[in-house]
Amino acid sequence: MFDLARTGGTGELTANIEAGLPPNLTNDKGDTLLILAAYHNHPSTVAALLAHGADPGRVNDRGQSALAAAVFRQNAETVRSLLAAGADPDAGNPSARATAEFFKLPEMAALLG
Repeated sequence: MFDLARTGGTGELTANIEAGLPPNLTNDKGDTLLILAAYHNHPSTVAALLAHGADPGRVNDRGQSALAAAVFRQNAETVRSLLAAGADPDAGNPSARATAEFFKLPEMAALLG
């Protein structure tokens, strides 16, 4: 399932969720399917996971969020989806806002408001 999130296998991943796979499934590092999809630049997979109940506020064992991953990857579509789903730009360590500041990403900082 984690490879499907990493590679953008949206259809197969959502079929498994509809069959009972928890949308907030985590790996041994605490990475959720949503975090992996955001980090690997798959906005349609992110949107599908959110539509199926994935929690945009979950962080992995290192305190990283899907929103911070999307900011780091400079994926505006994913950032917008996560914000619309209620992701907090100040949550996590580093937060999405801190990530935008550290990597000097003014476009991402502007999206975060």
